[in-house]
Amino acid sequence: MSDIKHGPVVPTPGALGVLRPLPADAVRLTPGGLLGGWQARTVAATLPHCVASLEARGNLDNLRRVNGDTDAGFRGYWFADTDVHKTLEAAFWSGARPAFAAEAAALLEKAQDADGYLNSYYQDPERRDRQWTELHFSHEMYTAGHLIQAAVAAARSAPGDAVAQQVVSVARRFADLLVQRYGDSPQTDGHPEVETALAELYRVTGHRPYLDLAARLLDNRGHGTLGEGRFGAAYFQDHLPLRATTEVTGHVVRQLYLLAGAVDVAVETRDEALLATVEQLWDSALDSRTYLTGGQGSRHRDEAYGDAYELPPDRAYAETCAAIASFQLAWRLLLATGRAGYADEMERVLHNAIAAGTAVDGTAFFYSTPLQRRTGHDSGDENAPGHRLDWYDCACCPPNLARLMASLHTYAATGDDGGLQLHLYGAGEFSSGGRRVEVATRYPWDEQITVTVTGTTADPWRLSLRVPAWCTDVRLTVNGTPAPARAQGGYLRLHRIWHPGDEVVLTLAMPARLVAAHPRVDAVRGAAALVRGPIVYCLEHADMPADGTLFEDWELDATAPVAVAHHGSGLAPVTLRVRVRARTAQDRPLYRDLRTGGSTAATATVSAIPYFLWANREPGPMRVWIPLAAPED
Repeated sequence: MSDIKHGPVVPTPGALGVLRPLPADAVRLTPGGLLGGWQARTVAATLPHCVASLEARGNLDNLRRVNGDTDAGFRGYWFADTDVHKTLEAAFWSGARPAFAAEAAALLEKAQDADGYLNSYYQDPERRDRQWTELHFSHEMYTAGHLIQAAVAAARSAPGDAVAQQVVSVARRFADLLVQRYGDSPQTDGHPEVETALAELYRVTGHRPYLDLAARLLDNRGHGTLGEGRFGAAYFQDHLPLRATTEVTGHVVRQLYLLAGAVDVAVETRDEALLATVEQLWDSALDSRTYLTGGQGSRHRDEAYGDAYELPPDRAYAETCAAIASFQLAWRLLLATGRAGYADEMERVLHNAIAAGTAVDGTAFFYSTPLQRRTGHDSGDENAPGHRLDWYDCACCPPNLARLMASLHTYAATGDDGGLQLHLYGAGEFSSGGRRVEVATRYPWDEQITVTVTGTTADPWRLSLRVPAWCTDVRLTVNGTPAPARAQGGYLRLHRIWHPGDEVVLTLAMPARLVAAHPRVDAVRGAAALVRGPIVYCLEHADMPADGTLFEDWELDATAPVAVAHHGSGLAPVTLRVRVRARTAQDRPLYRDLRTGGSTAATATVSAIPYFLWANREPGPMRVWIPLAAPED
């Protein structure tokens, strides 16, 4: 194992790929920036909150129960151990909460069976005979996958540390059991995730059977071995072999984790056909099944994709874990192909659907991230509340957010022998092979990104800066002199001999934009959304006139200009000022003749806030897609 600290995804030198991730200690995000602020908040608030919740909700007691250290009953879902594993992963990536890491490692080691099995639900004496007998349901391999990913974080963030090695040993024993049981088996798990974990464990250890098992599990899926279940074989992505599939389907998180594992296997085995299949499936999701915020999943019943263009804003499920999975998949595809579109999607989903998952104080979370909440919304269902909750019975999202944000710096840039590539813009320091730059920016609130060379080699090298697809006005200066800003494949590529103190200023113009959906998205036809840069905006009840007008009766006046307002304090650094008008509707019947009645009442100018900041004030209605005001037909 290497002594260099690395992040969650590190393809081997012989793997297919265009870009190489930077070592984890080669990037530092400044806490004063947006990305660095999210990371600092995770360490200061989210991670301690997760640790406390694991204790309060019984996740740690479930392991103590296996060890005979408590007689408390099992609490939580049958995959509750994964919340421990994900929190442990976050602790290793952040280098914080060492006492928790040590306690969790000791609990896991003590609870593990002699053959390597570790799952506190199925280690209950009354359920031991069910181990490995209900793979469509049990999440046993899924749970093992999150344990393995915690071990990957341990190995890469704390090489040589005794607690880290303890976790790695526990995970390897379980992985070895999986290889022994399923290395020649036609079976697979109902919830993909272990595939990407096994591939990464192979990358850490060099032990080929882990990668071979990941590849086998991918090929085992699609032959109906999991049965129909409640929602049909497509729910498990078990209706067709992966290589024969042309559209995403079923449970969104399962689909995206499956594709992440497929990319890992494809690049390590140099299987270009499998990689092309994943890209086709990605396109099917982005082209017609992804919300403006980057969220995916329009059906609550099975947490699944809907039909093409089935994207209702108020019924959006858009699970936070699905947004995280989309981000992780896009990163793998970016490394494999170098295509800027994958970085664009990482930026969109990170700044909208993922960011919305956490409250500003870092201790409350959304499970689903809808694009509209109606007046009087019933918040009784914890998976669709009108406000963030501090924890969930199925608490997959909070620790998933913690582990992503703890490792966020490792997704921002890549480097190779030819230079340094910046993909996500945030204030910080980045280095690669003797080349170092400092980035100063208030992006995405400000248009300007300043990159200063602080260290360099004598030979010329290339600094690559991503130009987002949404930006149509790009300006560039080098040492104060205007330079051509011609992007190639989504990047400005500046090749020259660099000197310490050289300064590049990239300006990405961010006018406020009105966005319309494809006309086949029936649910938002006749409505528009507000976007500035990568940030999607929304109207929220707290910013509307207190004149008694129902929130849903306000319409957007698209003929009025949208003003950008900067704020030195308050909830949002930048808001958009728009003109709205109210249509009287309180006396109308539910249905009426189109040409009968209706008159426009009050007009007002109101502020739209970044979508990811909604529900940080008092609970109430919100909408991203705003009906356009029009004369009554």
